[in-house]
Amino acid sequence: MEELDSIPKTLMENLLGLLRVRVKRGINLAVRDVRSSDPYVVIKMFNQKLKTRVIKKDVNPEWNEDLTLSIIDPNHQVKLTVYDHDTFSKDDRMGDAEFDIFPFIEALKSNLSGIPNGTVIKRIQPSRENFLADESCITFANGKVVQDMILRLQNVECGEVEIQLQWIDLPGAKGIAKGT
Repeated sequence: MEELDSIPKTLMENLLGLLRVRVKRGINLAVRDVRSSDPYVVIKMFNQKLKTRVIKKDVNPEWNEDLTLSIIDPNHQVKLTVYDHDTFSKDDRMGDAEFDIFPFIEALKSNLSGIPNGTVIKRIQPSRENFLADESCITFANGKVVQDMILRLQNVECGEVEIQLQWIDLPGAKGIAKGT
């Protein structure tokens, strides 16, 4: 029985905190049904897999849905895949992208005391090494650090997904050491 009690404690000791991924919307997603698609998003990180609800017949869906990942290692990539829900056959892939949370975690470690609301902490430019469709800003807003991203989907003819990252500190978790 003692072993079972120590498992969550060990997890909490290794857990840095939670990453809330707000899946805002899809932009110009690929058509996979006759005239439209029934898209949903799957987010995977290490052994975690989360998904949004399906939005029927919309290639510009608005999910505005929060998916929460437990973060143990900030060096793991997060993979985002868009699927078209099909009732009678296997769901079609509508593209995928990966994003790095390391710059976001680094920004959280900064000394943010006294900085004005709305301050941009870091800007990340689109490049061949990332899936950004536009500049991504890590901003200090309303006492929290947030990162807005528009990800260009690959392995598909068109489509982008807009997301926002926000950190949730957990009591009892290892946390992120400030200023290191």
